[in-house]
Amino acid sequence: MSMADVSIVVLIALFAATALPRFNLGLAALPAAFLVGLAADRTADDVTAFFPGDFFVLIVGVTALFAVAQINGTLDWLLDGMLRLVGGRALLVVLVPFLIGAVLTAIGTLPAAATAIVAPLALGLAARYGIPLFIAAVLGITGVISGLLSPLAVYGTSARQLGDKLGIGLPDSAPVSFFFGGVLAGLAVSAGCLAVGFRTGAMPRGRVAPTTPDGLHATLAPTGTGPAAGEKAGRAPSSGTSRVLTLACLLAVVVLSVGFDVNIGYLGLTAAVIQQLALGLEPNDIVSRIPWNVVLLIGGLLTYIGLMQDLGAFTRISDLLRVEGAPMLSLLVLCYIAGVTSFAASSITVFATMMPLVPAVVAEGVSPVGAVLSVALASVLVDVNPLGITGGLLLGAAEPEDRPRLFRQLLTCGLVSVVVAPALAWGAFGWW
Repeated sequence: MSMADVSIVVLIALFAATALPRFNLGLAALPAAFLVGLAADRTADDVTAFFPGDFFVLIVGVTALFAVAQINGTLDWLLDGMLRLVGGRALLVVLVPFLIGAVLTAIGTLPAAATAIVAPLALGLAARYGIPLFIAAVLGITGVISGLLSPLAVYGTSARQLGDKLGIGLPDSAPVSFFFGGVLAGLAVSAGCLAVGFRTGAMPRGRVAPTTPDGLHATLAPTGTGPAAGEKAGRAPSSGTSRVLTLACLLAVVVLSVGFDVNIGYLGLTAAVIQQLALGLEPNDIVSRIPWNVVLLIGGLLTYIGLMQDLGAFTRISDLLRVEGAPMLSLLVLCYIAGVTSFAASSITVFATMMPLVPAVVAEGVSPVGAVLSVALASVLVDVNPLGITGGLLLGAAEPEDRPRLFRQLLTCGLVSVVVAPALAWGAFGWW
């Protein structure tokens, strides 16, 4: 067995071990890279050279920028404003979780953090306005998914950077195409969900009144578990000055990164430091909100993937998966592998693992944008299931008596999405 084959077997073992209760993929990936590297006559320095320093800066910078918006209250101000705009219109009320989820991830919030904020809001609105919990939950998750491929989001920036690193040949318009494709997919799923709700009579029509007297802020209080739970009490009140500064920084980061191709990670860090000094924020409050577990996961996994590429493992996998003379069918196979694997594993982990397989299908004539977009969407559209972090946050935000039924509904939806979502992502976006 060649070392390329050994590295593939070890990768499969790492993913399989995520089913163990005390196994951490991020913690294990770096030692795995070190040991496989030693077996392949690679020194520790050789292995360390594969560590993705650019991704480290990317994740730390973007999440630090978002942490400031949380700390100074600008995020709460934005969320409250969106909620007041809809009044009592049933359709708009149910779309609030979708819009908030999309906005949160589009400005750089990691999916778990965004879900932790959206879940109690979605289920709280559903309870107050007589909306089915399942529909509110799906719309909230779909909103989170819709913003994941924005130029500010970790998925969107990862897609572009990995594409450039792998030599896929993405055009300059790729970030906009990714974002538009993600939003379009989210809107399509939401429209289908709403159509079923209205057709079955589960959704109320016209204007609806709250069934409880709670104010708007009651629905925003985190009731589940996760990154956002318990943090509200530690946030500073939002002032006009802090809001203007934060919004100006967010706008500057978007314009400079998208319009002038300035590194978004360093921009985010610079903007965060400027705000921290100008507003007198405690630095540790920002640092503590950076998801170091995600940094370790992506850093460790991409280090291992870099070693696998050096050993020729992805060339071997591409040869096994290739459907001779039919590159689009090869892409469909990749989409299904991404979808099935993401059902029980981290979507960003699966997406990063699948990306090195994309150049082979692109070389045979598949559109670079279409290939990356379809694999990315196949990885994230299956997140509507109760077995991952997203589903766990949703169930944690639900009332105890509602959890069994919501679990069954989310599980059914998740199983259907594993069968349907990869094919839809491939059929709708593979040709872009």
